[in-house]
Parts: sequence; C-alpha cells; structure tokens
Amino acid sequence: MRTLKFDVKRTLKSLLTMIFLFSTVAANADNCSNRGALDDKFCDENYDMVADLPKDSSKWRNPNTLVFTYTPVEDPAVYKDAFADFQAYLGKITGKKVVYYTVHSNSAEVEALRSGRLHIAGFSTGPTGYAVNLGGYVPMAVKGYPEAFQGYNLIVIVKKDSPIKTMADMKGKTIAHTSSSSNSGNLAPRALFPNEGLIPDEDYKVVYSGKHDQSILGVASGDYDAAPVASDVFDRMAAAGRINGDDFRIIFRSPRFPTSSFGYAHDLNPELAKQIVFAFYTYRFPDEMSKQFKGADRFFPINYEDDWAVIRDIAHATGAAYTKAGLAQLAEKEAAKAKAKAEKKKSGG
Repeated sequence: MRTLKFDVKRTLKSLLTMIFLFSTVAANADNCSNRGALDDKFCDENYDMVADLPKDSSKWRNPNTLVFTYTPVEDPAVYKDAFADFQAYLGKITGKKVVYYTVHSNSAEVEALRSGRLHIAGFSTGPTGYAVNLGGYVPMAVKGYPEAFQGYNLIVIVKKDSPIKTMADMKGKTIAHTSSSSNSGNLAPRALFPNEGLIPDEDYKVVYSGKHDQSILGVASGDYDAAPVASDVFDRMAAAGRINGDDFRIIFRSPRFPTSSFGYAHDLNPELAKQIVFAFYTYRFPDEMSKQFKGADRFFPINYEDDWAVIRDIAHATGAAYTKAGLAQLAEKEAAKAKAKAEKKKSGG
C-alpha cells in the first residue's frame, strides 16, 4: 500500500506540474499576437521578422561583462586578434568588459546565443537565419564601405558576341554551374531562375565546372554557353588581368548577397542595445583590420527583413529550414565535417 500511495502521489504531482506548464505556455502564447517563423520563446508583434524586446522589463539583461564572438573559421585566433581593437572600443562605449568567446561550429554559436551565454555576435550569411529564428538574434550590420555593405551578386555571363541576349535564350543550352554546394554557382540559380522562367536541368543542361574561375574561363573558350558565377570572383579575375571583362556580357544580376551579419541578443536592456548599435555604426576599421576584411572599413547598417530576403528565398527554395530540426541537421553536418577533417589530419593527409 505504501508503494501504491507513493506512486499515486507522484503521478498526481506530475500531472499538476504538467497542467501548470501547459497553462503557462498557453498564457505566454496568448500574450503574443504574432511570432511568424520565430521559435515559441520569442515574439514579433511589430512584424519585422526578429524577436521583440520582452514586455516584462525584469527579463531585460544588463550584464557586467559582454561576450562577443565571430562566425567559426579555420583559425579562430586570427579573428580574435582582428576584433581586439573593436572590442576595446565597444567596451569604452558601453562601459563594460568585453570578452571574446571562441566557437567551433555555427550550431554551437546559435545555442550559445539561445542559452544566454552570448550577447553580441557575427554570424555567417546562411546561419544568420537560424540565429534569428532560434536564438533571438537581432542583426543590424555587415562589414562594408561608405556607400554600401560588403557583398556580392550572382551574375550570369555570356561571351560578348553570344546570341544569348536574355535569360529565356538560355533554354536548350549548356550552362556551367560550379558545384552542388555553391551558393551563387548553383543553389541561388536553382532558387532564383524559376522566377525568370528557367528551371535548371529541365530548361537547360547543367554541367559542373568545379569552380567559379573555371566557369568563367569555360565561357570565354566557348566550352559553355553561359554561366552563373559570383560577381566578386569575376571582378577579381578582370582586375588581375586573367580575363578581359569587355569580352563578356552580363545578362542577369541578382540582388546583392550580404556577408556575415553582426547583431545582439534581443533581450538586452534597450539602453545597452542602443550603445552597442552606436559602437558598431561609429567604429572605423584600422588599416590592419581593413586589410583582413578585404578593404571594408566600417560596419554598414542593415535590417534582416529587407537585406536577408534573397538569402531566405534561396534557403526555402533549396529545402533549408530555420527550425530546431534544421539546426540539428546543420549540427550533424558540421560534426561529420569536423570528424573527417580530424581523421585526415591524423592520417597525415
């Protein structure tokens, strides 16, 4: 009987706990009129696609130490040093200590933000969507110049004397994509070209060149009728004299793809958030930092709703989902890639 009484009491306690939790979730849901694509713990009542500041001011965070990181790269120490001067400036503006937190995967960076361990971050272009939807991230800047943010376009090139004048003229032709995982060389064309009346592999034959420069040189030599490539690669090849830009025509140019975003956690005290934004917008890169970031000299203002629209379109069209399941898949891919890299290093490859 004692065991039975204990089980009944424990079961009753569990049921009451579950009822309380469900009622709390329901109450929170009732307090939010719109979430959009955001996770249930966030709200978007101003419809700007990023998490709103919590209504309850007791949930606003104002930490004494701000934790900052930049998107994981091959050698994190390089970028830790690159941002040292900016961290000092950020500390001066906010009056707080700023420390650098090294992350080793995009999924880990999102989780750090979501858990509250990370306050300010730079996310690479694709994972920015995960950070927004699942981490409560508010993007507000990218690296840039006085007149625009740093980025690139998908362009479609043909030879200057090619009979292809419009996108429709590519039907039935042989078109060079770069590789299956390339954004501007394959994923973006598959997402954007249907709006132009073209479906790759159906309306034209796709061949993979391997690299952007090989696609460009292949168009020049007549191996391919046309090719979607990254504008920055095309411009660099022209500037280096590897090609004559006048030998080509550009028949399509996409909206500009942004590079890594910078932003902050949605639940920071609004006065602190204002100071962080001010620090980003007023800081100017020293020469060494500008060199590190390919000539960018400042953080250029952006907003996620407008400037990431083309990235979201590509993600949706290619099956990427900025959800917990999507983040789990990203984590699995990153873990597999890290394992393969470690095994290659161990074998001396």
